[in-house]
Amino acid sequence: MGKKSLSSSSQSWWWRGWRYLHPQHNLRSPQLLTLFIISFVALTWLLSGLESLSVEHQLENVKKNIRSWSIVEEEDDPLNVERRRAVKEAMIHAWTCYEMYAWGRDELQPQTRDGVDSFGGLGATLVDSLDTLYIMGLDEQFQRAREWVAKSLNFNKNYEASVFETTIRVIGGLLSAYDLSDDKVFLEKARDIADRLLPAWNTPSGIPYNIINLRYGDARNPRWTGVEYVIEELHKTFPADGLLPIYIDPHTGITSYSKISFGAMGDSFYEYLLKAWIQGNKTESVTHYREMWETSMKGLKSLIRKTTPSSYAYICEKTGSSLSDKMDELACFAPGMLALGSTGYGPDEAEKFLSLAEELAWTCYNFYQTTPTKLAGENYYFPAGQILQDMTVGTSWSILRPETVESLFYLWRLTGNKTYQEWGWNIFQAFEKNSRVDTGYSGLKDVSSGEKDNMMQSFFLAETLKYLYLLFSPPSFISLDEWVFNTEAHPLRIATRHANGETYSTIGQDRLQERFHGRKGRSGSN
Repeated sequence: MGKKSLSSSSQSWWWRGWRYLHPQHNLRSPQLLTLFIISFVALTWLLSGLESLSVEHQLENVKKNIRSWSIVEEEDDPLNVERRRAVKEAMIHAWTCYEMYAWGRDELQPQTRDGVDSFGGLGATLVDSLDTLYIMGLDEQFQRAREWVAKSLNFNKNYEASVFETTIRVIGGLLSAYDLSDDKVFLEKARDIADRLLPAWNTPSGIPYNIINLRYGDARNPRWTGVEYVIEELHKTFPADGLLPIYIDPHTGITSYSKISFGAMGDSFYEYLLKAWIQGNKTESVTHYREMWETSMKGLKSLIRKTTPSSYAYICEKTGSSLSDKMDELACFAPGMLALGSTGYGPDEAEKFLSLAEELAWTCYNFYQTTPTKLAGENYYFPAGQILQDMTVGTSWSILRPETVESLFYLWRLTGNKTYQEWGWNIFQAFEKNSRVDTGYSGLKDVSSGEKDNMMQSFFLAETLKYLYLLFSPPSFISLDEWVFNTEAHPLRIATRHANGETYSTIGQDRLQERFHGRKGRSGSN
């Protein structure tokens, strides 16, 4: 199957999916929903916006840009400065161990001091970490990573790649690095891998396959996969409560009798609806995304229950008409999503959704605080009538997940309530106490015993540490008015658009540079 040129249609994608399974599987759950279509649309917008801002830059200009992303520490809260430095030191430790034991491999195995290629040898941790290194001002580390991307990152592999995983980690990481640094090597590499993924869309229905061979372009679906249909068709038949099951028939579009969840295999669809609207600059051409999201949030409210006596608010899972009192830690992205989306409502509705976000965040924080290690398990149950313990750990492993700290970041940015910084700091300290080892960071096989696994997930560097760092940084740094985060926490600039959806830029390159250099300065010790 021949490759379709991305340049002719400016088609790309990024965005997030349902999250990761047990560490032994290495891959996040690759089930598919309509997120692929939304991801595809969002990256089409993004790439056209980036091209409108791009000019040739030499490597020295990239270095200058890194130095210009700065925070003047003497103008910042000393406690935030101290905590930001601690998170940065954690990133340096994680990155140094990756460089030492797993350079160029997908992920580090700290216990055996080696690397593993969980994603076909595409340098997942390295590419995932580019923007984190840049944001933290780690100039030397970023330059070494940049050189590896330029000279060693090779996509011409006889490897059957997950379209989804490759999109959110590799394309997302490369495009974010380009948007931050203006270094075209990242854009060129993003184009290369995106062109190789495009044949996955060469189907009679236009619905993409989940698996594609990067060298030969042969695309297929594993037998257990469910796929999505075109977003326009979905909009026409969107359910009244806005809740979709995790499987949809790819040929008929009929939903199966399967689980509805804001956790594994279902979480990111709802996030994508909101962020596609934001990435589209909230113009008329993307209004249907916001409308669908608001419909889904009405459905989400129908799944909310509270425990007795602790009054923990949680999001049930649903199969048919039956509700299950179970919530994944993965669903802890929802408080941040609700807080981010609340700003699009009128004052009364905005207050209600923000209040719900805060209640759910308290539950998610207690996922951490109620275990001996103060780290969250994979999921939790809420047994009725259990007065002494109305929330219990289900699956007990913990793999350095970012969802709760992601929500704390959004809530702090949008409310200014420093309580969320305190909660985030407590979670960070638990990671330091229980997951840090001499050779990196490990997940836990059990949050009660603290027994460690042998995997430093790439998203720990890409998401968890980045959100923690931003939690203790001024709100103007990577402002939510200018940037939107994809599902792997890769920040991408919101491009300005006409109401008809056409992309244009009101910021010339000189203005862009002026904005960078006009930011509060950050020293290298930050």
